[in-house]
Amino acid sequence: MRRVVVLAALAGLVALSAPAAPALMKYGSLPRKAEGPVTLLLAGVAPEYDENAPVWPYPVKPEDYKGNTDTLVLAQLRPDGTVNLLSIPRDTWLNVPGWGWGKINGANPHGGPEMVMNAVQSLTGVKPDAYVYLSLYAVRALTDAAGGVTLDVQQRMKYDDNAGKLHVDLQPGRQTLSGVQAEGYLRFRNDNMGDIGRVARQQQFMTALGNQVKSPLNLWRLPMMAGALDRTTKTNITREQVGALLGGALSGLKVQTHTLPGNFGRRGRLSVWVTDQAALNALVAKHFRDPNDPRSLGIAVVNMDAPAGSAARLKTKLESLGYRNVWIASEPRGPAPTTITGSAAERLLQDVGHGTVTSTPGVSGADVTVRLGTDTPAN
Repeated sequence: MRRVVVLAALAGLVALSAPAAPALMKYGSLPRKAEGPVTLLLAGVAPEYDENAPVWPYPVKPEDYKGNTDTLVLAQLRPDGTVNLLSIPRDTWLNVPGWGWGKINGANPHGGPEMVMNAVQSLTGVKPDAYVYLSLYAVRALTDAAGGVTLDVQQRMKYDDNAGKLHVDLQPGRQTLSGVQAEGYLRFRNDNMGDIGRVARQQQFMTALGNQVKSPLNLWRLPMMAGALDRTTKTNITREQVGALLGGALSGLKVQTHTLPGNFGRRGRLSVWVTDQAALNALVAKHFRDPNDPRSLGIAVVNMDAPAGSAARLKTKLESLGYRNVWIASEPRGPAPTTITGSAAERLLQDVGHGTVTSTPGVSGADVTVRLGTDTPAN
């Protein structure tokens, strides 16, 4: 009898784990304690409809993740379990590297995930380690796999879009949303706040989902949730990064949500979100800078005996990598090799590309000083 019970328990365990099998094959990794945070770009891709179809409403085209991004969140998990989420409104106006001025949600069709990640780095100074693209049905599948998500609906929400096959009919109050209801709740924009109101609901949903995942009573649902995500996402995340995420999660998740500081504005006939760059810089410095990351430090660059323009070229290179506090300093010139000195000299050496770490005093006020010498390439 005991053997039968054990076999039945094992069979149940296998059945529960089966939905996660494809994800485990690709990303299965043991939790590990990472040296620093893992930063992901989460992007929900807007559906594209087949306007050549003989039926109406037009059906959704097969997902190729090439449409506009409907949701953008910069998510950073630190080794201690702290999670910071920065929601970036889809109408954020910026000069996208490789494309030009436009709304950030239009970057994906022009350059894919790499362009979107570069745009987010240009905007925030934070470089994503990987991306996770979610299809239209990701929220629906994940919510149903979680057994629904319980949250407070703040207002009456009634909206019908036959062309987009979106029907929202929710009463205010605390309730458990199904997958279809959660999808409508997150896509709803028919209020006075437009995309900013939608961002607030996204943050509320992610916090509620995170609280449910942390509950020991829901551990048995995790394989189904992993399977749901695997079927409805596109990502370049690595096994090593998954291990770091799991290691941080085991420390106990502590979620903090933020919204890109700014205000409504206009660019020609377009309604856009204009970033408050000073407020964003302060938010990033407080919540998204890794204390061990030299990009948060003050970097002084000195041309000791390098080709003309070398200091300016290095400053531009470092700024393109996310350094926000780089300046050119002057010292008496003379023959010397390139040296790097300061609190994060070893790490900065990787980005400079040449030179030797020394313990000589640096420029006053700088955390790290780079003195470019005769070994500096001409370009």
